[in-house]
Formats: sequence, C-alpha cells, structure tokens
Amino acid sequence: MSRVYTPLLSLFCCLTFLSINAQSQAQYTITFNSTWNETDHGTLPPTAHWSDLVGATHNSDVKFWELGQLASPGIEDVAEMGSNANFNSEVNTAIGNSDADQWLQAGFSPFAAISSATLSNIIVSANYPLLSLAAMVAPSPDWFVGIDSFSLLDMSNNWKTSVVLDMFVYDAGTEEGNAYSLSNPDTVPAIPVFSRINITPFNDQKIGTLTITLDQVLSNGNSEITDSIIIAPNPASSLIRIHNRAGTVLESIELYNLVGERVKRIQYDEGPDLIEIARGRLAPGIYIMKVTSSDNLILIRKLILD
Repeated sequence: MSRVYTPLLSLFCCLTFLSINAQSQAQYTITFNSTWNETDHGTLPPTAHWSDLVGATHNSDVKFWELGQLASPGIEDVAEMGSNANFNSEVNTAIGNSDADQWLQAGFSPFAAISSATLSNIIVSANYPLLSLAAMVAPSPDWFVGIDSFSLLDMSNNWKTSVVLDMFVYDAGTEEGNAYSLSNPDTVPAIPVFSRINITPFNDQKIGTLTITLDQVLSNGNSEITDSIIIAPNPASSLIRIHNRAGTVLESIELYNLVGERVKRIQYDEGPDLIEIARGRLAPGIYIMKVTSSDNLILIRKLILD
C-alpha cells in the first residue's frame, strides 16, 4: 500500500470563541454525520455501516493514535473489526495513570452508510481538554475515521464554542486491501497510519462532518450563579425567559451567534427573579448566552431559538 501523509482534518468553518476565562468544566455535544457515498467513495457494499464512535478525553501526556505512527492494538481492532475492547482497555490504563478521565462511546443510527452518532452531555475538564475519537468504516480491511488529541481549549485557555471538522478516511496500516472487504492478509510488518485521500476507492472528498458544540460552562468556582440561572423554555420562541432563582445581581446578559459575533446585550444593576428578553429579529438557530454578575462571575449557557 502506498503511504500518503496528507493532513486529514480541515476546518469546514472557523473555530469560534467567547472572550471569557476558561472554567474548570464545560459540557459539549459531539455529532458525527456521514456523507459516505458511491460517487466519492467507490461502489458501496450492501452492508455498509459504521462501528460505534469511541474515544476519550485526555491530557497531552498520552496519544491513542497519530498520523504517521503505528496503530496501537486497540486502534487496530477498531479499524479492522469494529471491536472496542482493547481500545477501551488502553483508555482505562490511561485513566489509571491520570492521563485520561473518561471513555466515550455512541452508536450510529441507522445501520447504513449515511448515518450519524452523537455523544451527548459530555463533561470536559480543563485538566483533560483533548478529544480523541475513532470509528470503523465497515466493512473494510482496516479503515477508520477519527480525530487525534483535538483540544477543546483555545490558545488563551478559553472553551471553544463551535467547531465543524471535515472527516476523511485513515488506514491503520495493519491489513492489506483496497476494497470493502473484511477478509484480507495482514500487512507485515505493519506500517504507520496514513491517509486514504485519493487512494482507491476514495477521492479527495470528505466522508463526514464532526460538529462539536459547547452546551454550557459548568463551573467557575461559584456554584450559586451556576445553579441558579435557568433558561426555560429552551428552545425559546418569541420571548427568552431567564429564571434567576437566587436573585443574583447581574451586570449584563449577552448573546453571541456561533461565529462569535455579539448580537444582543442587556445591562443590569439588579437581580430580578424573571428576566424576559424580546427575541426581536434574531434568526432561528443556536446561540451562546453569557451572563455576568455584579461581582464578575461568568456563566455560559446554550440557547436555541426555534
């Protein structure tokens, strides 16, 4: 097999951030949507499907897989068989060494080439801000998609709010074959993980998109504002209702769209129990709400407008 070391992850849209100090924990939703099709990826087998999307959040002291490096036994099993036991063991070892903090796993639906998997309510710690994922392109010799040590913190240690990544196919370098088949001889010796961009049956088009969305920042050292500010209902329609259950004195409430533009700001010098904000001309979609208290505590919430 030819070795091609083409970068595989391109930013489909820009990374977007809010100018806030990174908090200790953040909650994310992570979704992979497949675009696997015969025009770009060859004639598909009738059983085309994906293995579970699996991975971990971790720190920089561990790598679970890397372009140009030999695949671990766990990644080999994911890529060749869609089996997660060895990879799970590798993650658990890293957890035991304090290099990772959680195993992630989500199934795809439907059982088909065009499918999706969502990791919901993923709590990410600032001590373990890196995300690694993998899923088998099935059936195949040893092909998979994934991301390697993607940081959910920006260079200023702020939580990233919205990221969309184009996903391409990797070869684990452990089994021969250029067709959608499970029965293939081993690659001896194994070779490093490489890109299958423009290698049969693939062209240079993505096979899916990974979307990472910040739901909320969970902790900033003060539980009062974290626990007491509630958006309900959410999704909202004509009025955005914010329930300030503890009567926290607020300085401002700001809304940002997912390209980081501030679209609304309301200033306060009081702590009303119920705050109602007119939606105005805001389009349907996902927004990030930043609530700042009078003593400069900051809370982030995801707001959906329908």
